[in-house]
Amino acid sequence: MGTRMKRKLYYVLFFLYVIVVAFVLYLNGVFTGEWDSSVNLVINIGFLIIIGILFVISAISFGRLGRVTRELEDVRLYLQEEYKKADGQNLWAILKDNAAFFEEKNLQNAFNKYRLRVKGTKTRRGAGSSRDLEEYINEDLLDQVGMNFFNSGVPGTLTGMGILGTFLGLSMGLGAFSGDDIFTISDNVGSLLSGMKVAFHTSVYGIFFSLVFNIVYRSIMSDAYRVLDEFLSVFRQTAQPFAGKEDENSATMLVYQAGMANSLKQMLEMMKGNAMEQTAGVGRIVDKFTEQMQKALEMDFKKLGNVLKSAGESQAVSAANVAEMVEAVTALVEVNRDVQEALASVMERQEVFARQLEDQKEMLADMCSDMSDEISSQIYTLGQMRNLYEK
Repeated sequence: MGTRMKRKLYYVLFFLYVIVVAFVLYLNGVFTGEWDSSVNLVINIGFLIIIGILFVISAISFGRLGRVTRELEDVRLYLQEEYKKADGQNLWAILKDNAAFFEEKNLQNAFNKYRLRVKGTKTRRGAGSSRDLEEYINEDLLDQVGMNFFNSGVPGTLTGMGILGTFLGLSMGLGAFSGDDIFTISDNVGSLLSGMKVAFHTSVYGIFFSLVFNIVYRSIMSDAYRVLDEFLSVFRQTAQPFAGKEDENSATMLVYQAGMANSLKQMLEMMKGNAMEQTAGVGRIVDKFTEQMQKALEMDFKKLGNVLKSAGESQAVSAANVAEMVEAVTALVEVNRDVQEALASVMERQEVFARQLEDQKEMLADMCSDMSDEISSQIYTLGQMRNLYEK
């Protein structure tokens, strides 16, 4: 009973959703008719509508996953009971032709694919190759039925909506807040507090719904995975098909082997009487062929020898040329190395010369500065002497 109630845990989301909606409407003064800002109310209602739509989509997927989980559990109990009634006999003979063993559509399609796979896979001895049902009914199937790709992102979406509402409320409050003195600022405090109310409300119920949804979602999925493991364990024990001999295929193979043996026997009898004549005829044909080939190719082999000799001489000349080329390349590499060393030496000398020029530049700058100071001092002295002279 507790397990079945756990699969309907998502009803708690709608119960809490109604409470939060009523609480938000109460805080905005809807029930008393004293709401201060219709903008705040519209923003909160818009956010709550979006959250409600997400909850409805998730509830549909949770309901579909609950039906799959219930049927897996019911089938597990059925297999256990039938296995006891059959005194431990494998139940695959009963299930292999039952296309409606599962009532739920997704499980039915997966099980029928499994049945066709087992029937279609045969070994050379006519035995059905064993396959595990987990290849078709597994956690990926539960994730697909439960829309794991959607529900796994809902908690983050709810948290993001809470943060978005926070910044939206703060921007509204700060946008309406203005004033240059204490009197005008006090008049705009109400709009600032109104925006902060939106920010506070949206962040609170966004994070609250995110936490609650995450708990509900993980509880439902963990229960579904547990039921799946229990079902697969019972199925492997009670109804897993195994490789076994089939009389019809074995008989067919025996008939085929007998036919092949008779055919080979007839062929041996036909070849037995003519074997000596065929061997002699083949010997004469080989001798004649060898004689004619020797006459026809004698001159050609001589020509081929001359050509190969010429090719050997040409190859020797080419080898000598290659050796000379290697020596030339080696010398060129040595020359290049010497040039690089010379260039490196020139670069070092240029660096030394550049440093010397820099030092001379600094010396000239110092001398010019000293001369400028000296000239300025003399001009100042002359100016003082002229002033004394004029007085």
